[in-house]
Amino acid sequence: MNLLNLGRRQNWQLTTTLCTSVLTGSLLCIAPAAMGGAVDSVAAVNTATPIKRVIILVGENRGFDHTFATYTPKGQGQTISNLLSKGIVNADGSPGPNYSLAQQYSVAPQPTYYFGAPNIAKTPYNNSSNPMPQPTTGGAPSGPNAFYPYGVGYSAPFYGPDQDSNWNLEAQLVSSEDPDIKASQFNLLSEGATNLPQGVLDTRIPGAGSLSGPFPLQGPNISEHDYAGDMTHRFFQAAQQQDCSMENATAANPTGCLNDLFPFTELATDQTWALGNPMGFFNMAQGQVPYFKSLADRFTLSDNFHQSFLGGTYPNHMMLVTGDALYWTDGKGNATTPDPSLVANPNPQSKPTDAFAINNFISDQNLVNCADTTQPGVAPIVNYLTSLPYRVKSNCEAGHYYLMNNSNPGYNANGTLSGSVPPSPLRSIGDELNEHNLTWAWFGAGLKDAAAAADLNEQPYTDPAHAWGQVYCAICNPFQYLSSVMSDPAQRAAHMKDTRDLITGIQTNTLPSVSFGKPDGYLDGHPQSSKIDLFEVYVQNILAELQKNPRMLAETAVFITWDEAGAEYDSGFVQPIDFFGDGSRIPLLILSPYSAGGIVHHAYGDHVSLMKFIERNWYMTPVTNRSRDNLPNPVSTPANPYVPTNMPAIDDLFDAFNFNVPPTVPNYLP
Repeated sequence: MNLLNLGRRQNWQLTTTLCTSVLTGSLLCIAPAAMGGAVDSVAAVNTATPIKRVIILVGENRGFDHTFATYTPKGQGQTISNLLSKGIVNADGSPGPNYSLAQQYSVAPQPTYYFGAPNIAKTPYNNSSNPMPQPTTGGAPSGPNAFYPYGVGYSAPFYGPDQDSNWNLEAQLVSSEDPDIKASQFNLLSEGATNLPQGVLDTRIPGAGSLSGPFPLQGPNISEHDYAGDMTHRFFQAAQQQDCSMENATAANPTGCLNDLFPFTELATDQTWALGNPMGFFNMAQGQVPYFKSLADRFTLSDNFHQSFLGGTYPNHMMLVTGDALYWTDGKGNATTPDPSLVANPNPQSKPTDAFAINNFISDQNLVNCADTTQPGVAPIVNYLTSLPYRVKSNCEAGHYYLMNNSNPGYNANGTLSGSVPPSPLRSIGDELNEHNLTWAWFGAGLKDAAAAADLNEQPYTDPAHAWGQVYCAICNPFQYLSSVMSDPAQRAAHMKDTRDLITGIQTNTLPSVSFGKPDGYLDGHPQSSKIDLFEVYVQNILAELQKNPRMLAETAVFITWDEAGAEYDSGFVQPIDFFGDGSRIPLLILSPYSAGGIVHHAYGDHVSLMKFIERNWYMTPVTNRSRDNLPNPVSTPANPYVPTNMPAIDDLFDAFNFNVPPTVPNYLP
């Protein structure tokens, strides 16, 4: 039965029998006056499914193969596409019989930027004549750091009773100002230093110095509880890493993206900082990342979900809520030409004297006029798009300079202008929700402290009452770029919230229809400045509160995903959609009473799939006539469920749920 039509015929109000039991796993009928008898206005809204609330939790910079490389599905008859299933690695993390499928290459110097490297110019990495760049510590903390004001800052807080007299103050800040983490978990922040200099060979990794492909971040001296090196994750670099060319297309891989230049691109554009780090992965088969594994075992995991935008944090969060790319304006919403010094030129420098200059860009800046094929870097991508066997629009408008790398938003957290990028008129899912009188909020950890500090013009943060604002992630909040929200005090008050508000909303039945949750810089799981176990803690603590509210639990879908793969190697299929992406696979966990069973969902999706789910569930239309939520749902064949036959297409995730069976009671506890 078509679920959309089902939803239109059957109004899933509170009088609907949602029978689940927290204690027995059988059925519990929740009366309309349950949970204190108050009427829940959000639950009373007409929806296409029993889902009345959506919570989207977004971590930082972890790819699918990086995180779920050796995961084996628990659901009966389920299959998965990862390093283990392809034989690239074995369950113990060692090279598998098909290790060569992950072969990486170097590229001889080229005169201009390339999207797909000429095959004749590529040389495979090996352990002799052309060794693969090796993993480094990057900027991961070596040990106890210099004191930050009140113990907070983007550098990991390596403090303890014997190291810092301000330990008690820091613990109080964590427990009172940052409910993402409990005081009893604070030790996770201060454990896992490399005990090595920054930017050197990471000798904690077994085999470091002679690695030739994917390797596990597991050994006597390294695990998911340790800080590890970061990677460069910017637009033109990420595009090259995919190495897409119709010269390499096959029936199984009709877009010809080989994903075989990951270490080389790090080496050639970032010098010695990242090198072989993209090839590292966690080993779930050997007990790593246990909480996310347990959720995948019990609920639904997508193994074909992608970052929408090639590159970094800001553009992928922007895609998450607009399905589009932000362009440079005159501050009044009109497209305008920026200072030329802000425009990227990814052509290589003219004198490649060594390996570190082979591909070093002339100007690694943040803006591109991708409608102009004479601009450096544009023609190779546009030419590739026109060569695809399906029709693809670049989605680049004439005279528009698009922001494709991280840059601070146009507004401070309190709504004042920041002086960074100009305010944007881009329309978002928030505007669409407002027009349908539906509630929503962005819950960014530290946002209220950042806003209060901006009110007082505190730079740096000098008041302990606002210290946690220092690790608030402004580039992660796409609404902070948008005039429709940030220029209106009423809109800011209604929709710009903090993690403490997310927790309170769960506890008091006041959570909006749509919630976006973003941890701070300590807990977002970002390599180098955070760890994946800290993002597990953030998710676990929020879900533990949801577990205590049976009524909300029965009517809520939780999506756990990441902003991007952070330049980590992935072996999955990539579908180019427009000039800006898609990018590599990232994990997506889908939790609800209707998505249980250890299922692996194969339909092709990206961040905009979450917008499409919201729009379909609440009977809304696409945000604009050019946003990606206009794309159809994918159609695929049983022989290859990963490749849509109707490209470009992205899923709305309705097929990741089963609303035609009695719901099971979700258990989100470890």
